[in-house]
Amino acid sequence: MLQVKNLHTYFYSDDQCTKAVNGVSFELKKGQTLGIVGESGSGKSVTALSILKLVSEPPGKIEQGEIQIQDNGQEIDLLAVPEHEMHKYRGRCVAMIFQEPMTSLNPVMRCGDQVLEAIVTHQNVSKEAAKEIVLQLFDEVQLPEPSNTYQKYPHEISGGQKQRVMIAMAISCNPDVLIADEPTTALDVTVQRAILDLLKRLIKERGMSLIFISHDLGVIAQICDRVAVMYKGQIIENGSTAQVLQSPTEPYTIGLLACRPPLSYKTRRLPTVRDYLEHQDKPFVVQKISPQETAARLEQLATQKPILQVSNLSSYYVKKKNFFGKTTDWFEAVKEVNFDIYPGETLGLVGESGCGKSTLGRTIIRLKNAHAGTIHYDGIDVLHASKSDLKSLRKKMQIIFQDPYSSLNPRMQIGAAIMEPMEVHGLHHNAKQRKEKTIALLEKVALSAEHFHRYPHEFSGGQRQRICIARALAVEPEFIICDESVSALDVSVQASVLNLLKDLQEEFKLTYLFISHDLSVVQYFSDRIMVMNEGRIVETGSAKEIFNHAKNEYTKRLIEAIPKISS
Repeated sequence: MLQVKNLHTYFYSDDQCTKAVNGVSFELKKGQTLGIVGESGSGKSVTALSILKLVSEPPGKIEQGEIQIQDNGQEIDLLAVPEHEMHKYRGRCVAMIFQEPMTSLNPVMRCGDQVLEAIVTHQNVSKEAAKEIVLQLFDEVQLPEPSNTYQKYPHEISGGQKQRVMIAMAISCNPDVLIADEPTTALDVTVQRAILDLLKRLIKERGMSLIFISHDLGVIAQICDRVAVMYKGQIIENGSTAQVLQSPTEPYTIGLLACRPPLSYKTRRLPTVRDYLEHQDKPFVVQKISPQETAARLEQLATQKPILQVSNLSSYYVKKKNFFGKTTDWFEAVKEVNFDIYPGETLGLVGESGCGKSTLGRTIIRLKNAHAGTIHYDGIDVLHASKSDLKSLRKKMQIIFQDPYSSLNPRMQIGAAIMEPMEVHGLHHNAKQRKEKTIALLEKVALSAEHFHRYPHEFSGGQRQRICIARALAVEPEFIICDESVSALDVSVQASVLNLLKDLQEEFKLTYLFISHDLSVVQYFSDRIMVMNEGRIVETGSAKEIFNHAKNEYTKRLIEAIPKISS
């Protein structure tokens, strides 16, 4: 169905040439699913965009190669097709599900109209007939109440539902080849499982071929027949999924597999890809933590007085107001939550999107109002603290937000962003000392002094997360809330950030509330785990207890949905 031969796509800027795709070749047969895996910057997405000739020129340019597709028995080289004729093939022969549905969907168009537009463009049907097709597609991708979803705007539906709208749009013209670019990144494990099952079903029912792009080999194992591993613009290893995942030959592939947090035991550190690339002469040794050591740590933590005590905490959002602006209905995001955290502990908080995790974290540090209950931090009543006491508390309690890019001011150099909280809290005597402290923090999070005057857009996602960690550390806190702080990162970058957080905890005696939807990460990183569902804590226990002896059905479902290499 598709043949890519010797593809080269380069990007030019400031007299520099980045060879994003450098001699890539592969083929895709009818009904086959090919996984393309690698870290950010490996060339996966650029390869996909090159197939559809969607690379922006300038700065990008497809320098050479062939991209051959089958169209009604004819072989067409897409690179030889003039741009004004490409609309004949996009959507009909090859379609694409883009990585981020929120930015791929038009925010000012209703969801149904966006899919209808694609159908009317490529098929000779009336708008009335196209609308019926849209409703059928929404039903096929299992969107709730298709006619209701048709009328909604993208911001009114969940992340998983937005991804289903994108899938409906991509399959609307029944393409021969579907490209899915990171379609499940940052989604809950249960939503991810549902999307993967949906794609499997569509491929089988419609006879499509699929290119599935991901950085997570666990996800690749669930859906792909074959795998191609990309590194620095080249395919360095390929073969059947079982062959590549069970008997990898390249150090890079071995590293990608090793980065995933193990489910059956705890380790002192997670290996990264760099560990395998830089030390090819000697195998990386994973240091396991014994169950006895884990039990002794939990026992030692519990002998202390809790640093944070939350009792019967509830927090609501306004759901509906009447004509006079009076609230007539509330959404209960957090319902009568109780827990303690001990000094030096990492308490994991896990659950699906919308369960109330982030609202709970923000309520604890009073970024969101509580409607009932109490919060005591080191004996201080947080909910009734005065302005001066709250300012003092904010110095002790910090938060690392989910999206590092949106939590950094794009117009502020990162050095100034880290120094700002120091100035607010009057730390250090002058600007010179604050700058010295900032540089020391940058070096602590594996950046350097030369990064001081750069802006957020000049960094990768992993580097931006490190900047946010440095900013949280700037006021020398005791307690940090990590709100989905590694959810959208590559497995290798995720491993390095988790290692960093562990090192900082040991060095600065930090206490963490670690919020995530990924149970495998929470199990690795946390001493104890709380499971949250529909605003309530439904289960609490040690990481081992939760994973091996979960009592709640919701918890069991989350564990079952974790993608596993062996399955």
